[in-house]
Amino acid sequence: MKEFFKYSILLSLFTLSFTSCLKDQCDETRTFIQYDPIYLNYNDIRSDIFTDSPRELTTPGKLYVYEQYIFINEQEEGVHIYDNSDPSSPINIGFISIPGNVDIAIKDDHLYADNYMDLITVNIQDPTEARLVCRDEDVYSNYRFQEGRGVLVGHRETEQTLQLDCNDPNFNNGRFFVDDLIFANQEFDASAGAGGGRSVTGTGGSLARFTIAKDHLYVINDFSLFIFDVTKAEKPRKTQEFYVEWGIETIFPYGDNLFIGAQNGMHIYSISEPSSPYYLSAFRHATACDPVFVNGDIAYVTLRDGRACESFSNQLDVIDVSDLKSPKLLKSFEMDNPHGLSVRNERLYLCEGDQGLKIFDESEPTEVGDKLKKHLDDIHAVDVIALGDELLLVIGAEGLHQFDISDRDNPVELSVIVPVRIVE
Repeated sequence: MKEFFKYSILLSLFTLSFTSCLKDQCDETRTFIQYDPIYLNYNDIRSDIFTDSPRELTTPGKLYVYEQYIFINEQEEGVHIYDNSDPSSPINIGFISIPGNVDIAIKDDHLYADNYMDLITVNIQDPTEARLVCRDEDVYSNYRFQEGRGVLVGHRETEQTLQLDCNDPNFNNGRFFVDDLIFANQEFDASAGAGGGRSVTGTGGSLARFTIAKDHLYVINDFSLFIFDVTKAEKPRKTQEFYVEWGIETIFPYGDNLFIGAQNGMHIYSISEPSSPYYLSAFRHATACDPVFVNGDIAYVTLRDGRACESFSNQLDVIDVSDLKSPKLLKSFEMDNPHGLSVRNERLYLCEGDQGLKIFDESEPTEVGDKLKKHLDDIHAVDVIALGDELLLVIGAEGLHQFDISDRDNPVELSVIVPVRIVE
């Protein structure tokens, strides 16, 4: 009996010790991004729109070219305007403050921009005297109003280190909520969820969410396509809105079609009836960030890993779109971290983020990835626009670079607009 009692005590101590070890192993220190909600009232959002004095570029966003002007988005703040009559010496002529702005498109001296949940139309006949002429309210339904706080327009990110144990209900969660705060791992993206005469339009990059074709403005958010008739440029008329798929990111017009890049593929819509696009087909791939550029019967799609894309793929896909109802993958090429792209004069210009800009011979699409002609590895490149056969614009975190590409394989840098870094 004494022996049994002794072994019972030993077993209890061992069990207690083992349980304690398990509890210690359950403790875990993890680093999260804390997302603090940002609320604004309608007066702050729907403020007057006009051209202010020139501001220094600090956080470059998307790029748009219209006539001799370059428009560079200052992320969620507005648009810088540069007179680019001389690409070797662009002149900063003003800034249009537009809260929440990310994308723009321009037709007949009218600039269309997202202003958080609204679509605004700004007359830029004289870019230094821009004026608001139309506001379509609550176009985007993914902004929500909370009584006493205002409109939730985004989140401010801070890094937090938390210690969780196995009894915490959030122990295994990659994302959880505490009151109105969000705690998430590095891969979470809190912004998701958040007539007569010749018509003149501008040129956007391959990362654009706004585009103009056939006197219509096509706009995407995370999941829907919005169509506006802009025959009267000063007064857009919404004709339709419909769900495409969650995770759509870019839109590219080509001929009678729209090519919409999504996180899991490319969607093709006919705009033979501009006010009523209809679905033709989709090309599917693994989840990845997905800009698209189309040239003739070939669509080039870049896939990259990234915070919101949850992919391990970094590649360039070459897709045959000669039959728009049945696109076919011709070949894939491994890349570093591909972003935006453009094709001109048998050259494919591919942005590789921190890895710079690559120039490929595009004369044989199925061999394009094996024919690297030039690698500019000393710039940061996110998106690119080729204007004619002579001028190339490349934008990234380090600013806007302009190159003379008269010699296709030996670009000559003409100018750089360098962002001013603000130390907080």
